[in-house]
Amino acid sequence: MQNFILNRKIAQLAVLQRIELCEPSLKKMRKFLGRYLFSSFLSKYLINPVKISKSYFDLMEKEFLLIKKYLKNNDKILSIGSGIGGLEILINKNLNSHITFIEKNYISKKIKYGWDKNNQEAYNNLNLLKKFLLDNDIKKDKFAIFDFDKNKLPDTKFDLIVSLYSLDYHYEFELYKHYLNKVMKPETIIIFDTIRPDYFKQIYEKVEIIKQDFHTVHKSKRVVCSNL
Repeated sequence: MQNFILNRKIAQLAVLQRIELCEPSLKKMRKFLGRYLFSSFLSKYLINPVKISKSYFDLMEKEFLLIKKYLKNNDKILSIGSGIGGLEILINKNLNSHITFIEKNYISKKIKYGWDKNNQEAYNNLNLLKKFLLDNDIKKDKFAIFDFDKNKLPDTKFDLIVSLYSLDYHYEFELYKHYLNKVMKPETIIIFDTIRPDYFKQIYEKVEIIKQDFHTVHKSKRVVCSNL
């Protein structure tokens, strides 16, 4: 597998979630014309879905290889704010894991960075997420999708929780803190990006920094946390 199968709508969604997938000329147009025009027009008509697919696959492969050593065959995984699910597709294909997605189901008109108590930003479409998973040969019984704003969240224990550039990056950790305590086992591993890794040393027994990103707005760090 060297590429993802995606249509123009899904490619647009991927670009809204991961601006680094855009070509430099399109990034300049976004900066010049504004993020609203970028979200509603430029990202729809001026992208090349074939190039987006290849770039997205390469990016997700790097993310997979970074966290691979924390994964096991047949893990039950919770993914919070996954985007269109490229990382989760690679996890499933390599390790036959079951993935539970928790997502918000709308696309904000403007792109914001950071969070506060009232952050309502989201960039996803759950129908397109489902289509992307199925189109890339993930079986229906290997994933479940939950709308954070409408569905009762799953009440089960997970082996691993992953939330790249979402939990404590776009949404404050405390929004999920009580829920995570319910679904984590002592050996559960949680992987996410944050600007305040030292804060989590107060919550978890072990906090390991596995990536530092100095090119994003928040200068974030990726942490792996556990209680064992």
